[in-house]
Amino acid sequence: MRAAEIKKALAQEDGFTLLEVLVAFALLATTITIILQLFSLNLKTLSLTEDYLSATVKAETRMQEILGSDTLAESAWTEVTDDGYRIDVAIYPVQEGRTKNLPLKMMEIGLTMSWKKGTKNRSLVLRTLKAVKVQVDKV
Repeated sequence: MRAAEIKKALAQEDGFTLLEVLVAFALLATTITIILQLFSLNLKTLSLTEDYLSATVKAETRMQEILGSDTLAESAWTEVTDDGYRIDVAIYPVQEGRTKNLPLKMMEIGLTMSWKKGTKNRSLVLRTLKAVKVQVDKV
């Protein structure tokens, strides 16, 4: 009798219903879509990070060149590099009230690096201070 019950139980199972197959397929498709979107977002982030890293290195290099100057005067200018970066530099005195009796003056150097990536404009700003000797006119 036992063998007959097993045969009857096996004969009644026909497999998955259409609804079960559709639900499983929908879950699989949703999971794959989410995973692909995560990879796509990661690639966009990597590309953006690479752009900002390259611009930061160029901006820091240019800032070091400016800081290497022994004398800094109040000025502003714009440069365009060969690879399409626009560099806006502004140098101006700060803390003048605190440094007027000292042989030094504080100069703030602001450097803005701008570039275009696709249809979007990107930029980053670097700022620093430098103490500069006051030029004394000899008579």
